Amino acid sequence: MSKWKHAGFILPLFCVVAALALLPQAAWADEGHAAPRWSDFGWRALNFVIFAGILWYFVGGLAKRFFRNRRQGIKDSLDGLEQRRAAAKAQLAEVETRIANLNAEREAILAESRAQAETLKQGIVEEAQRQAAQIVEQARLTAENEGRAVFAQVRAAIADEIVEATAKALSSRLTAEEHEKLIANSLNKVVLH
Repeated sequence: MSKWKHAGFILPLFCVVAALALLPQAAWADEGHAAPRWSDFGWRALNFVIFAGILWYFVGGLAKRFFRNRRQGIKDSLDGLEQRRAAAKAQLAEVETRIANLNAEREAILAESRAQAETLKQGIVEEAQRQAAQIVEQARLTAENEGRAVFAQVRAAIADEIVEATAKALSSRLTAEEHEKLIANSLNKVVLH
């Protein structure tokens, strides 16, 4: 198979060499020049073939490797692009799913926010009721204490008035001797008891 592969290269080369050999002879013959020397042309053609062979031998392998590596690089790039394309499709599908679920997520967040707000509201109402009950109890205790204080003042005032009235009544009924006797009697009771 490699024999036929190189045959595709040799036939065009032979045609080029033959054309180069015949064209100058016809051109020179028309102008009245002497016919080209075939030995000189043969050496030039042989030199060209050897040069092309050496060039092919040394540069052909490099060129093959360059194009093979280039082909492999392009293939790898295409594979990488295909992988990135697949990843982008997956990411797009994920984003589309998230967008589709966005309304459901929004509703869930709103429901959760409403529940938290209701819980907070109940807590505030309970705290306000507790504070109101505490204020009412404190007001009741303050009113009772003020009532007792007023009652004690009224009682003291009444007691003072009774004492004065009694003192007046007794002082008008008792004589000085009786009065001293009562005081001495009271002091004896207090001291002896």
